[in-house]
Amino acid sequence: MHAHSKMSAIDLQIGGKPFYGQHQAKNLLSRSLASDRLAHAYLFRGPEGVGKQFFARGLAAAVNCAAANGLIACGECVSCKKLIGGSHPDFLLVSPVKGAIRIAQIRDLIKALSFAPYEAATRVILIEDVHTMRQEAANSLLKTLEEPPENNLLILTADSAGVVLQTIISRCQSIPFYGLTNAETSKILLQQDDTLDLETATLLAKLGEGSPGKAQLFRRKELIDFWKKLVVLLAEPVGSRENESGELLLMAESMAALKEHLPHLFSLVKLWIRDCLLVCHGQQPATDVLNTRKGWNSEQFFAKLQAINQAEKELGRNCNRTLVCEVLLFRLRE
Repeated sequence: MHAHSKMSAIDLQIGGKPFYGQHQAKNLLSRSLASDRLAHAYLFRGPEGVGKQFFARGLAAAVNCAAANGLIACGECVSCKKLIGGSHPDFLLVSPVKGAIRIAQIRDLIKALSFAPYEAATRVILIEDVHTMRQEAANSLLKTLEEPPENNLLILTADSAGVVLQTIISRCQSIPFYGLTNAETSKILLQQDDTLDLETATLLAKLGEGSPGKAQLFRRKELIDFWKKLVVLLAEPVGSRENESGELLLMAESMAALKEHLPHLFSLVKLWIRDCLLVCHGQQPATDVLNTRKGWNSEQFFAKLQAINQAEKELGRNCNRTLVCEVLLFRLRE
């Protein structure tokens, strides 16, 4: 557990920086704040990278801001400055350690909650990625979730693709989060990176499929360039290169080196295959930037998507990454 986490003004929705999208969450929590009827525990659940944790930090700021306007914190009061600087004693953060939230973290949190907030009217606790929480950790948290000590607000976040225990869900007020529009995603990307041009932001927004976080990851890890190289190879007719098998094996090694980011590359390849399928049926592709594979019929396109799904399952079973990538690439080239 961390006593705080350094955040930018953008995370907190302050200083005139807008938070795009998530209108339902905004409306629900704005009404709750206005009527002073916040729940004791919230579960923010939705796709990866759509702003759940940023929004939670924004709510944490607004709850204790001296001059908040609904969900918009001022950014200038003592509470806001401490939160922005990462030194607020009444903002606690629990994040996964090596991929999981562990029982020791929850025990430390419960101990901290046995004391009153240091200076704020409400202590805010953000528990990120609760879908990674181990069973024993979840069981330890249940009583606190059901009857938290006075003047404490718990905010939990979870990806919609992850499994959250029903015992956790039933003790929180669930707030759904959704994928953003391409326009919203593009605005966020430009807002957060002034070196980004509109054309690149628009492309990243399309590839991110409603997730600014995923789009930023693609840019940060240079996955787009990798994807383009891979697609050039996959789009060419079989046997058009002298040492095709060798190139595929080298590409598989490079893919395996992506480690935890490999599923994101898979999602990009899926998007390209879907684009190829759209072109095959005379429709407009989503990306408009890459060569499409000619000569495959609908059945073959669906077989390629199934091959990627199978590779994802094998990764989930901790199979050898390089071998998984090798088998996948040769299946995609069939």
